[in-house]
Amino acid sequence: MSRLRLVLTALGLAAAVLPATQAAAQPVSGVYIGGGAGLNFWPHQASGGTEIRTSDPGWAVLGSLGYGFGNGLRLEVEGSWRGANLSGTYVNGVQAGASGRLNNFGAMANALFDFDLSSFGIAPNVFMPYIGAGAGAGWMQVSGARFSTPTSSFNIDDTGTQFAYQAIAGAAFGLGGTFPGLAVTAEYRFFSTLDQTLNVTRVAGPAVAGVPSSLKLENVNHSVLLGLRYSFNAAPPAAPAPAPVAAPPVARTYLVFFDWDRADLTDRARQIIGEAADASRTVQTTRIEVQGHADRSGTPEYNMRLSRRRADNVAAELVRRGVARNIITIEAFGESKPLVPTADGVREPQNRRVEIVLR
Repeated sequence: MSRLRLVLTALGLAAAVLPATQAAAQPVSGVYIGGGAGLNFWPHQASGGTEIRTSDPGWAVLGSLGYGFGNGLRLEVEGSWRGANLSGTYVNGVQAGASGRLNNFGAMANALFDFDLSSFGIAPNVFMPYIGAGAGAGWMQVSGARFSTPTSSFNIDDTGTQFAYQAIAGAAFGLGGTFPGLAVTAEYRFFSTLDQTLNVTRVAGPAVAGVPSSLKLENVNHSVLLGLRYSFNAAPPAAPAPAPVAAPPVARTYLVFFDWDRADLTDRARQIIGEAADASRTVQTTRIEVQGHADRSGTPEYNMRLSRRRADNVAAELVRRGVARNIITIEAFGESKPLVPTADGVREPQNRRVEIVLR
């Protein structure tokens, strides 16, 4: 279980780093896919007097589908295969066979964290190291392993399934503006399962000391991989500058003021709204923007609702005076756009307003 504690420690380190760097920019935001291939090393394994050896190194291939949260954290699912030919099966130190194949299959869920090095002058889309850990299921298969002693013959054709876990350390190298979202990855992966038990079948002859009826094997793999990763939400190349266009006509603005903590219309407010309605017909207005505001004497949430009620009342008065409702747009800004900047809690009459903008 010490190997499992190593992986859990890697997850803890990633979680500890996240709060300090979650404001950093990182390009993996949204869905991405990845794949990699490379070399795999599986140490020789012995159980009782029987030992299995592989022709190191073997091969490893994996593919993943993930999602980046834009703050360095990524979650993904992964499928993998690691395999090698058996170089020999040994009984009590003597080679008894040289056939067979070892395969490892994995279905994993991974959590990874990317480190933004912008503070060192390295852009995230150029170089970004990462660490991660994963857990899932692993299938270990030995097939066609036939071996013999002077008196008996045996074979191993069996598959075991166990809990799998892994630790990941790697780096992504961006390919620049030519291929936005595409990066080359280089990784080391430690992949293991709980001990696997595979059956040994005696084909002929009596039992042999040192050849058990089953092998209990550690399933430890060290993989070195190169791959590609593509993020679907990468920023596209900058668009060419738009052609110059004629300046839009100057907008005409009318200001309607309100009493403190009120949204009802005063006589003066109705007069200004009437002037705006009349002007909208003479200047061939195609759109009227009604923008509600509040001062800073209440909470931001309350002021947002109050500014909306003020804007709704002004828009209703415009409609009552003959303005078509479909050309009116209503926005509420609360206390976010004061006409006169003030400290929080100050009652400023000029900030309790609705702006009517004729376009």
